[in-house]
Amino acid sequence: MKGFLIAFVILISCSVHGQLSTVEGKTTYNFWLNLPADSILKNNPPVLIFLHGRSLSGNDLSRVKRYGVICEIEKGRKVPAVVIAPQVPSGQSWNPDLVLEVLAYIQTEYATDTNRVYVCGMSLGGYGTMSFAGKYPDKVTAGVALCGGGNVGDACNLAQLPFWIQHGTADSAVPISESRKMMKAINACNEGENLIYKEIPGASHGAMEKMFRSDEMYNWMFEHSK
Repeated sequence: MKGFLIAFVILISCSVHGQLSTVEGKTTYNFWLNLPADSILKNNPPVLIFLHGRSLSGNDLSRVKRYGVICEIEKGRKVPAVVIAPQVPSGQSWNPDLVLEVLAYIQTEYATDTNRVYVCGMSLGGYGTMSFAGKYPDKVTAGVALCGGGNVGDACNLAQLPFWIQHGTADSAVPISESRKMMKAINACNEGENLIYKEIPGASHGAMEKMFRSDEMYNWMFEHSK
């Protein structure tokens, strides 16, 4: 897909404030792990999964900190959840089974709320979000897919969930038609009663990154529970 071949640069630097750790060799995907404060951790916190875009792929986890949820944690955002951010190898798409493997590992290692599992992603990660939630809607509470797309065969599973799709109309990397086709397919399943769909006039591909820097997305996800 053309969009996956276009690397975009987001001119944001992350100063290091967060307490993060890497987990390597435990699951197929290596990943970042951020635990909430002990007062939250001991009370079965939710889990938030962040799936990055293609420009952050590879075998160097530091790349995953360039933008998104992990970047925001490093800048000081307090996320009241166990946050996991895996890295997909270069040239690969997100595999929903391998995302589930990471989630299952965390749910074995920590007492978390299985009724509150959220997934969000941008670009390739938007595709990954729809793929993971579409294959495992029973595992996901709510999802946010930014400037991505998906398989219309997953639409009726996605329609079961609170789901937010957002795309810029001036996106030259991933065409907005990718999100539109998913919106139409989801609407055809249940008239989109669980779907938030937004097109941002004149917005580019990289402009969707600002969603990670606002409270709106996090507040929306965390208000949902199965």
